[in-house]
Amino acid sequence: MSDCESLGDCADSRIERLYDYLDGALSHDDLVEIKNHLEDCPECAEEHDLECVIRSVVKRSCTEVAPTTLKTSILDRISQIKTAEH
Repeated sequence: MSDCESLGDCADSRIERLYDYLDGALSHDDLVEIKNHLEDCPECAEEHDLECVIRSVVKRSCTEVAPTTLKTSILDRISQIKTAEH
C-alpha cells in the first residue's frame, strides 16, 4: 500500500512536487524519490499521466497558427473600434 493510499489522498505538497518533477526543477535525489513514488502509487501516477496529457495539448496548441484571414479580420475590427472611440 502506498503512503497516499493509507492517507486516502495525496497532500497538496506532493502534487506541487509532481509539477516540479515534470518541470525538471528538482534535485537528482528528489527526482528519484518522486519517480519511485509514482511507480508505487496509482493515484499519483494517474495525476502524473493527466498532467502530461494536459501539457502535451497545451504545447501543441501553442504551435498552431491562426489563418491569415482571421488575423486580418481581428486587426480590422480593432482598428474600427479605435476609430469609433476617437
